Amino acid sequence: MNCIITIDIGTTKVKVSAFDEATNLIGWRQGTYPTFHPQPDYSEQDPEQIYLTVLYALKSLLNDELTKKHHPVAVVFGASMHSILPIDKHGVPLRNAVIWADNRGRDEANALKNSEEGKVIYEQTGTPLHPMSPLVKIRWFRNHTPATWFEKVYKFISIKEYIIYQLTGQLVVDQSIASSTGLFNIHSLKWDSLALDYAGIKPQHLSEPVPIDFAELKFKKEYVRLFRLSSATKVIVGASDGCFATVGAGVVTEGNATITIGSSGAMRVAGKQMIQDSQQRFFNYILTEGKYISGGPTNNGGVVFEWFVQQFGASGVHLDMERTVKQLLIEAERVPAGAGGLLFLPYLLGERAPLWNANARGAYIGVNITHERRHFIRATVEGIIYEMFSIGKLLQQYRSIENLYINGAYATLPLFAQILSDVFGKTVYVNDKHDSASAGAALLALTHLGVFSDLEAAAQTIRSVETYQANAAHHAQYTRFAEIFDRLSYKLAEDFDALVALQG
Repeated sequence: MNCIITIDIGTTKVKVSAFDEATNLIGWRQGTYPTFHPQPDYSEQDPEQIYLTVLYALKSLLNDELTKKHHPVAVVFGASMHSILPIDKHGVPLRNAVIWADNRGRDEANALKNSEEGKVIYEQTGTPLHPMSPLVKIRWFRNHTPATWFEKVYKFISIKEYIIYQLTGQLVVDQSIASSTGLFNIHSLKWDSLALDYAGIKPQHLSEPVPIDFAELKFKKEYVRLFRLSSATKVIVGASDGCFATVGAGVVTEGNATITIGSSGAMRVAGKQMIQDSQQRFFNYILTEGKYISGGPTNNGGVVFEWFVQQFGASGVHLDMERTVKQLLIEAERVPAGAGGLLFLPYLLGERAPLWNANARGAYIGVNITHERRHFIRATVEGIIYEMFSIGKLLQQYRSIENLYINGAYATLPLFAQILSDVFGKTVYVNDKHDSASAGAALLALTHLGVFSDLEAAAQTIRSVETYQANAAHHAQYTRFAEIFDRLSYKLAEDFDALVALQG
């Protein structure tokens, strides 16, 4: 029997999965790697660590007895967006990769966003002008590194491109990842000249952009032998995790939205037109030509709850994250909606949509003498979801949204899912593919192989297995809290700036 292998390179881990031709999960392996914060606002990862983790997880999965009974006909790649890695002409990294959560380029981003040049760049690229953007990161390198170092850079690539290069020897970037760089013109499907001029680079400093179903890649001979693959196995460049998560949720037509809460989070819609927002609050990424995934990302998803777990969830050096998360959520379930009037602003990593404020910071507000740990747990969950609701309210100014389809390690937890339904006042659907990003990658491969006529037909095979209905009383209460949440998020902007100056 044939199978599809998907490689999802996330923020904290790589997950390698095997799917049969009916998109049933056969098996999976994962490996983790750290993020380094050498200074405040810095977030970096070692590309070699990630590469070795990919090799370990892929080899481990292919050695599984169940997987051995299937013949891999395609390998497809997905990854988180906005990483940037400078390499020399031999493909050797010149430093660690800078990932999406890095905020060191806030000054460059603010100056560009408030300029006429910045408005044109946003209209051409669809990527908000924020420190997350590789466009801004490269400009930061230009401004803060010696010219002699900058001249050594052969190309600026993403972590995904680096992994593919190591496995194949080829440097290409899919249009989905390219359209998240702030350097790619999503209308002409070419690198944007104005953005390149701002960054101080030329097209040859970037990889060749290709469609997400590009399959002219070939594993190096040593990896064909190591993984026991056929030389005929298709190697498909794939897309970003956000685009794949949308496809894997079954949302590729208008009228519905998907919410992902993993380490970070996002709310996305699909459409034939990009969202033109004068305040530059939404991203617009290419899925396929003429099909855009638009929406808003948050820095502060599951990573915030994991921070709470690490600080307040358990004592001792041995922390079972999954077990402790479940224990804390049981405590939170015993607290009524609204956490007893305790409100949490979850901006531990600054914030992207809808604030686009790298200086935003976290805060518990409304604390009184009756509040216990369980109230703080529930307030933390609710704060993460209020932030998602802030994105959703703005998104619904541009698109009609009837139903919500959720995915990600945290959004699909029962308490998170029910609060999402209550806060939005909408029915929430959980599909039968809990890892929607990997499922979306498998659907792309199966479409490329001719099993499905197109991605819309492939997405229609996704079925919902759980639904959550909104509690009207809870929705009314949450609406009032969400209004206070929004006011505080903007009202405290000046104080956030002052605190960041002190922290720095």
